[in-house]
Amino acid sequence: MPLAVSLGDPAGIAPEVIVEAWVRREEQGLAPFFVVGGAAVLRAAAASRGLDLAVARIAHPQDALATFAAALPVLGDEDCEPSFGEPTVDGARLALHSLTHATQLALSGEAGAVVTGPIAKSKLAGVGFTQPGQTEFLADACGVPHEDAVMMLAGPSLRTVPLTVHEALSAVPGLVTRELIERKTRIVALGLARDFGLAAPRIAITGLNPHAGEDGRMGTEDRDVIAPAIAALRAEGLTVTGPHPADALFAAHERTRYDVALCMYHDQALIPIKTLDFDQGVNVTLGLPIVRTSPDHGTAFAIAGKHKASAGAMIAAIRMAGECAARRSL
Repeated sequence: MPLAVSLGDPAGIAPEVIVEAWVRREEQGLAPFFVVGGAAVLRAAAASRGLDLAVARIAHPQDALATFAAALPVLGDEDCEPSFGEPTVDGARLALHSLTHATQLALSGEAGAVVTGPIAKSKLAGVGFTQPGQTEFLADACGVPHEDAVMMLAGPSLRTVPLTVHEALSAVPGLVTRELIERKTRIVALGLARDFGLAAPRIAITGLNPHAGEDGRMGTEDRDVIAPAIAALRAEGLTVTGPHPADALFAAHERTRYDVALCMYHDQALIPIKTLDFDQGVNVTLGLPIVRTSPDHGTAFAIAGKHKASAGAMIAAIRMAGECAARRSL
């Protein structure tokens, strides 16, 4: 099955990095994909990068397989006026339509996976988008509780999962519970086995406090909450270690000892992945019945249409979606 790519906000960098991903499809070994809507936006994005883009409008996802080698397949006639760097209501409507339709196609089995372009949530809120972000949107569409749609950031050097995501740092200690650690670790283990071919993934769990609490001298959560959760997970047969002091866990020699790091809060997980793999970082949603990936960056309105955006993360997201979808089809 071809992959469905949602356009993202048409005023951002998503259209131009999608176009470049198609141009580099053979060099990068990308699985066939199509974009939902936005043919005029994609043509304008190609022109902004000096690319001569051939677009093939398709009526059905399967048509992408026949046209992908010669032209970028675009499903549907929905479109808007290009306005790089200047988000509009029409652009927000197009972005929401594209996301909704791409997700439906993945759920119906007509697309092998969905790759989501970055959106501006503030603009989407004005056209009926009610979720905090695309991950929650995907969870609702799939009938999965939000807490079971687990965000994993993956790059060539590292994979990380934030236990808590968009929470104030002051709120994090109260949110770190044994139940949450155990629940998310099980989802991560299953996801790595199903989508990444790691039958017994090695999961390193960080501490919350400096030096993992130093046995209670710098906070008790590591000793009283995180360590018992790790013990319970080990008793289930999972390969889990920790709690590890986060300041040392991401050194090169340490990264060879685990397949993913489960971190206690947003920046603990995202700073190392963005430092090591900024231009190739992929946001993968584990715990869904479909494969979903996204480039680990935002809309970047300030550089949209200026040929400054790297397509590396979008290429990595499309490649990873294809690889994960292929594993699920075995």
